[in-house]
Amino acid sequence: MTPKTRPKAIIFDWDNTLIDSWVVIQETMNATFRDYAMAEWSLEDTKRRVAKSMRDSFPGLFGDRWEEAGERFYVHYRRVHLERLYPLPGAEDMLAGLHDMGVYLGVVSNKNGALLRAESEKLGWNRLFGNVVGATDAARDKPAPDPVRMALDGSGIDLGRDVWFAGDARIDMECAVNSGCVPVLVRETPPDAGEFAGVEPSLHADTPEALFKYAKNL
Repeated sequence: MTPKTRPKAIIFDWDNTLIDSWVVIQETMNATFRDYAMAEWSLEDTKRRVAKSMRDSFPGLFGDRWEEAGERFYVHYRRVHLERLYPLPGAEDMLAGLHDMGVYLGVVSNKNGALLRAESEKLGWNRLFGNVVGATDAARDKPAPDPVRMALDGSGIDLGRDVWFAGDARIDMECAVNSGCVPVLVRETPPDAGEFAGVEPSLHADTPEALFKYAKNL
């Protein structure tokens, strides 16, 4: 059901909802694969296969060596992530506008929490967010509701329909539904047939600006 009232809070996914990071993720994954003489991924492979947190995805890729592979991934990622940090067009204006409207803002990502907060700080966005929650910060990662609850900590706002969860992928819609929040899809392309079966977004905004305008006009 399309939301008809302004949210008290919006919790955002990070990668490819607020920042453009697909190429950096692909290059870092492929550098890690090369360390283990594994086949590399195309950009489309990366977009299709990257969603879960490392602790939920790397065991299936690297088996018993997944923790070692995770360390290698972070070595590669730390070399480039702050120098190649590109906000999506309109993302900062959207966040600032929502903040000025009194909407509580937070982040829930399956990116490592320390790296996530370093990126937010680099962009100067920490002032806009109540809490920035990454992988392993909560007992369970997205799509569990635990990190969403953590993102709202101190806000006085409870999980429910007053909270929108905005992201670009199915796992974000799953997280919204699991948390009892409003699932909001933020990406240029509309949903494909059956893509979000069982976790359909209540709203699709094709740009950050469109999301801001919709919320502002409620």
